[in-house]
Amino acid sequence: MSSTDPTLNLPRILCIHGGGVNAAIFKAQLRAFLNHAQLKERFRFVFVDAPFFCDEGVGVHPVYSDWGPFRRWFRWLETHPEIDAGACAYELEYTVERCMQSDEGTGDWVGLLGFSQGAKLAASLLYEQQLRGKDGPWRFAVILAGRAPMVSLNDESENFPWMQSAGGLPDAADLDSIFERPDMKLKIPTIHVHGLKDEGLHLHRRLVEDYCAAGTTTLVEWDGPHRIPIKKTDVDRIVTAWVELADEYGI
Repeated sequence: MSSTDPTLNLPRILCIHGGGVNAAIFKAQLRAFLNHAQLKERFRFVFVDAPFFCDEGVGVHPVYSDWGPFRRWFRWLETHPEIDAGACAYELEYTVERCMQSDEGTGDWVGLLGFSQGAKLAASLLYEQQLRGKDGPWRFAVILAGRAPMVSLNDESENFPWMQSAGGLPDAADLDSIFERPDMKLKIPTIHVHGLKDEGLHLHRRLVEDYCAAGTTTLVEWDGPHRIPIKKTDVDRIVTAWVELADEYGI
């Protein structure tokens, strides 16, 4: 007997993995959230694979070493092959749209969930939607260990000095230049999760404090390194913030 997927009609969350892993690994890493009663009865989670291949990332060895191939969304190392900014932005948009169109769910797309490089892309997709000045599917994002700067996904933002070029490296962006354009900050609601032992914490904080408009962010801190929380007390606090935001915006 075939069973109907109970999540098909639920609002959908696009889940974006970090650099050096893939969608299958990210799904395994998120198990504490996917199995949480308050989330699994409320949302459908859809996982997307990045378009570019790379070596395995942080935290892959030894558990997921055989789960390749490993993927990335952007360059973060000089050794990653160079790519034209427009071509990279096209690949990212195509990959995301193809995943969304192929999903069997019927619920509205409402949010993004990303970790590390995937969190950077999640924030960047929100920003792209905001720049277009029209209603889009994304009403919020959960940003797990996402660092500044955001990445340009169109020709307009490619000229913003505070943005990372889609084909470039993050160090090339002038993070302080955002202070000159406070009107250009991200205004779509975001939840940010920061590990206090994460070596990138200072850049995670800059994403919240410098790139997001005041009053639009919720911050949850936990006592851990650069990985996805799995301890129940940490997960519960994140889920509580998530559900409260969804309730506030009628999602």
